[in-house]
Amino acid sequence: MADSVMKHLDGDTLAKALTSGIHQVMGEQELLNHINVFPVADSDTGTNLSLSLGVALGILGTAESKHLGTMLAATADTLLDGARGNSGAIVAQFFQGMSDSAGEITRLTTYTFSKAVSLGSEYAHDALSKPREGTILTVIAAFADSVAHQVADAKEEDFRVLLPAALADLEEALANTPNQLDVLKKAGVVDAGAKGFAELVDGICRYICEGHMVPLPDTSLFDDLEPAIPFSEADNESRFRFCTECLVNGEDIDRRKLREALAELGDSLVLAGTKRKAKIHIHVDDPDAVFDLAREFGELSAEKADDMHRQQHSMQAAARGFAVITDSAADIPDDAMERLDIHMVPCRIQFGGHGYLDKVSITIDEFYAELAASSEPPTTSQPAPGDFRRQFQFLASHFENVLSLNLTSRVSGTYEGARAAIERTNAPGHIHVIDTKNASMGQGQLVVLAAECANRGIDINTTIELLQQQIPKTRSFALLDDLRYAVRGGRVPAWVKTVADLLRIKPVIATKPDGQISLAGFLLGGRNRAARFAKFVARRAQGGQKMEIGIGHAVCEEDARQLQQELQAHMPAAEKIVVNGLGTAIGVHGGPGTLLVSVSPVVSLDSLTSRPD
Repeated sequence: MADSVMKHLDGDTLAKALTSGIHQVMGEQELLNHINVFPVADSDTGTNLSLSLGVALGILGTAESKHLGTMLAATADTLLDGARGNSGAIVAQFFQGMSDSAGEITRLTTYTFSKAVSLGSEYAHDALSKPREGTILTVIAAFADSVAHQVADAKEEDFRVLLPAALADLEEALANTPNQLDVLKKAGVVDAGAKGFAELVDGICRYICEGHMVPLPDTSLFDDLEPAIPFSEADNESRFRFCTECLVNGEDIDRRKLREALAELGDSLVLAGTKRKAKIHIHVDDPDAVFDLAREFGELSAEKADDMHRQQHSMQAAARGFAVITDSAADIPDDAMERLDIHMVPCRIQFGGHGYLDKVSITIDEFYAELAASSEPPTTSQPAPGDFRRQFQFLASHFENVLSLNLTSRVSGTYEGARAAIERTNAPGHIHVIDTKNASMGQGQLVVLAAECANRGIDINTTIELLQQQIPKTRSFALLDDLRYAVRGGRVPAWVKTVADLLRIKPVIATKPDGQISLAGFLLGGRNRAARFAKFVARRAQGGQKMEIGIGHAVCEEDARQLQQELQAHMPAAEKIVVNGLGTAIGVHGGPGTLLVSVSPVVSLDSLTSRPD
């Protein structure tokens, strides 16, 4: 087969070649993460490229792929939807250019292939607000230029001659990238995104020239590699915190105006797509500013904002045996999140036509201000499995294990969404998902306990066993001050509020050991609620044990401090009391004025066996 001339690429052949190339990129995921130092040394280029390209495998494996034009259009659209990170968005735009050039043709000659990759290179270059030499753009251009030269000057008609020669020119350009970017030369590496594109072309070339597809790698066998340069030592170009992405769908998106407006908000801007669909990638400190701007140009979807600072801290702490992640239903003080490197997948909040990422694009105080001002009740939705998958994939590439602790499955599908995401990662045996059977501060206590175990070097199995013992002993009690919000959200019938107001009673809801959240009782009267609530909790807490207490409040901190004093008086065994603002998990239904208390037995970690060095 290798000796025959190949003058045409039909849809089926190109689909198999692209599949081979994607498999090769996925197989080099760890290496690409290792050499990732530009524009930010956050060791995620391999993960992002694998996720970005991996979404196309389903399209490439269907019968529809036999029509080349249809296959390329579907692939480009799928890659745009699934693009992650700077390089992922650029590669998606490259294929958008190829698709636009190919149109409805059923096969490619070397001439039409040359036109397609040249337009792809132009599209990729135009996607960046500030293109830089020595990056993925450089090797894409080198590949396109080599193909164009061979076709125009040498009149090359054989893909089995054309592609190896273009690959050689691409690899020469790749080897030169350290001479174009000082940060690469300092680290002694080539650009990670450029290397990823080279691996894609190499995998394509292998199928075309040899007839054998690169197999899908078993990435569970990979050994983690230390970053070429620790983040703290790297000359990171972006000083912004959030890697922010979203999709904009519209009738006629003015991409020039959108690009100019976005450029004022941050750096590392990539704007890919068409007039009908645009993918935004940018590094900013305020993701909501990006989302608000994007809404001016069309309908918004697929919003995400990854905390690059948290990712960077995690890489420095990768010597720990496992990483800890939770959803934003857990209420945890910011200092604990930072100190213990706890990762979070945000839930989504919708006020009418305006959506937010919980605790990322909207703060707790902003949420309650919006709740008070909005005429429409907010809705909340669990993170999509893809949100978990992206985080799991990143963490699994840097840690031996990942431990996810999620909102009780009795009131949300978050736990099941996290479980579903595991099977779509490359390390399913190393990702563990636990139903906390709790919410808010109670869920947060369990997350902090897990993170403290990781911080002390306690192994994953011991930690999970400890958590399973602690979960049924951790309970949360919430005192609702105003049932209006629960009625608006459909959680409580209107007549219940009428009766409660008439009798001057305040309902208390609580978690049960099985994770159910239900009515636990009432408090009579409207005065001294902190004292009465403290007595209510003290009667139901496990007497005689040393307890850890979490107090949450919905913009009523003075009441929370009074409650703290009352609990200290009624529960002398309380060793630790933490006061924190309540997030949306309880606040969306309780509204301003809600007080919450979580109680759990104090656990001594000193006696637990540490993980060997």
